[in-house]
Amino acid sequence: MDKNLAKTISAEKGSVDWWEENILEQLHGKHLQPLETAHNALQEHPTEWRLLICAMFAAIVEERPEICLHYVKRLKKYYHPSELVYMCEMIALAQQGSWPLAKALLEKYGFKLFAFPPTIDAEWLKSWIIKIQRWQLSVKNKKPLHKPKPISKKSQPSAADIKKLSTDQVSPDDIDPLPRFPVQIPIAFNISDETRFSILEQTIGDTIENFRIRLDFVHLSLLKGFDDLLCLSHLNDVNHYWYQIETTRKVLKQFRGRVLLADEVGIGKTIEAGMVLKEYILRGMVKRFLILTPPSLVRQWEEEMETKFGIDTITSHDPLLRKDPSLFWAQPRIIASIDTAKHSTNFDLVIRQDVDLVIVDEAHHLKNRNTRNWKLVDALKKRFLLLLSATPVQNNLIELYNLLTLLKPGIFKTEKEFRTGYMVAGKPRIPANRERLQNLMRDVMIRNTRSLVDVRLPARHAITLRIDPSPEEKECYLMLDCLIKEVYTKEADKHRLALHHLLEAAGSTPSAVSLSLRRFLEHTPSNMGQELYLRYAKLHLSTKIQTLFDLLDRNPSEKKIVFVRFRETINLLDTMLRERGVSFARFDGQMTGLEKDAAIERFRAESQVLLCTETGGEGRNIQFCNTIINFDLPWNPQAIEQRIGRIHRIGQEREVFIFNLAVRGTVEDEILRILDEKINMFELVVGEVQSIMGEIEDNAEFSNMVFSTWIEANENNLKNVFDQLGDKILKAKEQYEAAKTLDNNLFGEEFDVA
Repeated sequence: MDKNLAKTISAEKGSVDWWEENILEQLHGKHLQPLETAHNALQEHPTEWRLLICAMFAAIVEERPEICLHYVKRLKKYYHPSELVYMCEMIALAQQGSWPLAKALLEKYGFKLFAFPPTIDAEWLKSWIIKIQRWQLSVKNKKPLHKPKPISKKSQPSAADIKKLSTDQVSPDDIDPLPRFPVQIPIAFNISDETRFSILEQTIGDTIENFRIRLDFVHLSLLKGFDDLLCLSHLNDVNHYWYQIETTRKVLKQFRGRVLLADEVGIGKTIEAGMVLKEYILRGMVKRFLILTPPSLVRQWEEEMETKFGIDTITSHDPLLRKDPSLFWAQPRIIASIDTAKHSTNFDLVIRQDVDLVIVDEAHHLKNRNTRNWKLVDALKKRFLLLLSATPVQNNLIELYNLLTLLKPGIFKTEKEFRTGYMVAGKPRIPANRERLQNLMRDVMIRNTRSLVDVRLPARHAITLRIDPSPEEKECYLMLDCLIKEVYTKEADKHRLALHHLLEAAGSTPSAVSLSLRRFLEHTPSNMGQELYLRYAKLHLSTKIQTLFDLLDRNPSEKKIVFVRFRETINLLDTMLRERGVSFARFDGQMTGLEKDAAIERFRAESQVLLCTETGGEGRNIQFCNTIINFDLPWNPQAIEQRIGRIHRIGQEREVFIFNLAVRGTVEDEILRILDEKINMFELVVGEVQSIMGEIEDNAEFSNMVFSTWIEANENNLKNVFDQLGDKILKAKEQYEAAKTLDNNLFGEEFDVA
C-alpha cells in the first residue's frame, strides 16, 4: 500500500471518512471490487456527496456504467452537480456506447481534470477521454432509404442473440455507418488540446489529503451566490412567479434565513417557504428541519413538500409518535401539529433537538409570549426561522414585539422599552413613530400584496344542489340519527369516533354507511342497528347518485372533477361509470406516484371525468379543468377550500364552477347553509377560510364542533342550534377582517419585494 495512503487510514470505522478512504484505496483496479465497498458505504450514508462521487468512479472502474448513472441521478437530486460528476457521467455514457452524448458533455465542460481521485490509473482515465475526443460520426455512401422488407420469422434474432447484444460493449469502430441523407451537414473538427492533461499528469501519485482539498474546492461550486437559485430546476408542477423568486433570494441573502413572510392570502407563502427550504437543502445548509402547523394543515403541508418539492417527511399522524415519541422527534424531517408538539408529553423531547430550520405556519398563534406555542418556538435550538402569517398583528403591537423577539432575540431589551419607543399610550394599535417602526420591520419582514403581484383570477360560481331524499332514504337517516344519539347518551366517550364516522358516511352513499354499520355492529351489536344495516344494504341507487349522473350528462364535453371521501363510494361510482360507458380516470391515495401521474395525463388527454378522493390533484397542474363536483362534503370548510384551490388558482384562465351536492335534512345540508349564509364562503379568496377557521379552532376541530352540535339538536331546534355555530364562524370572520384591516393600515405596501 502507498505510504501516504496508509497514513490517512485512521478515521473512525463506519464514518464517511473511513468509507471514503477504503473506496479510494480500491480504485486501483476493478479486481479490488471498489463498487461493493461503495454500495455498503451508501447503505449507511445514502446521500453523502463524497461517497456518491467515489461510487461513481468505482462504477466506471468496474465498467458498470448503468450503476454510475444511477448514482449521478441520485446526487443531482440533492446537490448541484460539479464538473467531476459530469466527467463520471461522460465516461459512463461512453462505456454504454452512447458516444454522441459523451462527446457533447466533453465539449460542453472541457474537464480540467484537477480533482480526480489520485488512486485511479491516470493513463486509463486519459485513454477514455482521448477516445471520446476522437470519436466522430461516421457517414459513408449508401443507397437511398427505402421501405424495409418485413422481417421473416427465420430472420428474427433469438433470445440468446438479444442477450449477447445487450451485454457486449460497443466501441466507436463497431458502430455501423449511417445512411447518406440528401442534405448538407456542416461538420467541424476540434483538435485535441494535449496540454489539457498536464495537470492530470502532475497529480499522479498524489495523496488522498490533497485529493480531498481539491474535492472540497470542487464542492464550493455548489455554493454559488444566492442570485442563482438552484431550487428552480427541482420544482415539480410549480408555476413560480417573479415575486416568489425575489422573495426567496431576499430571505437567503438579506434576512439570512430568519424572516416573517406576511404575504396577503392567496399569493403563495407556502411556495416561498418551500423554495427557501429546498434551496438550503440543495446547498447542504439544512439537513434537519421542523415544520409546525395548525392540526388541519399537517397533511396539506406533507402533500405540498412531497409533490412540489420532492421532500419526504414524517408527520405527527405517523404511528411512530405514539409508539416511540423520543425516536419520532429525533427524525430529521418532521411536519407536526403545533398542538401536538407543545403537549406536555412532547414539549421537552422537541426542544431537546438541534434543528437547522423551523417553519411555523399561521404564526399569529405565537402572538402571546405567555403561551406554550410561543415558548416552544422560542426554546427550539434553531439556525433559521420562517414565520408565515397573512395577519401577524391581530389585536395590538405587543404581538409584533413577541414575533420580533423570536426572529431577532435581544432586539429590544424589554417589552417596556418597546412600548415607550413604538406605541402610543392608551392606543395599543397605533404606532408612536410609524416610519421608525417600518424601518425596523424591513429587517425582518416581507409582505407581498395582491395589488403588487396583480393577481387576477377568473370569476368563480358556486351552486348548491339540495336533493330531496326518497322516502326510504329519509326513514333510514332518521333511524340512524336515533341510533347514534341513543348509543352516544349511554357511552359517549367509548364510541364517539365511531359514531362520528357513521354520521359522515350517511352523507355519502348507502354502500358507505352500510359497511360502516356492519363494522360498528361487530363491536356494538343492537337490534335497531341490525335492522338499519339490512335496510341500507337494499338501497342500491340513491337520489344523490342520480343527481350526479344528471350533472355529468349536462355538457358532456366539459371535463369535471368529482370529489368523494369514502372508498366504498369511489368503488361504486367507478363501477357505475364503466357500466354507463363514461370515459373517466381514477385518482386515489392507494395509487403509486407513477399511477397518479398517468391518471392525471389520461384525464387531460381523453377522459371526461376525474374521480378522486380527498388527495385529488396533490399539487399537480389540473387547471385545464374548471368544474368541481363535491359529491361528498367534508365537515371541515378548509378541506372544501383546498378542493377549490386545486383549479381556482393563478394560471386558471376560465371561469370556475363548483357544484355541491347535499341531501335535505342531513348534516352536510346544515353545514353548507351556515357557511353560505354567515360568511359567504364561496365568495372568499382561497386561503381566507383557513384564516377564519383558525380563529375558532384553538379549542376544538370544527368537525368535532359540528358533531356535538348535531347530537344536541332535535327536529324542532335543528336550525337554531346550527345558527349558533354559524354565529361563531361569523364572529371569527369579523375578527379576521379587523386584523386584515389593522395589518393593511400598519404595513401598507412598504414591505414587498418590488
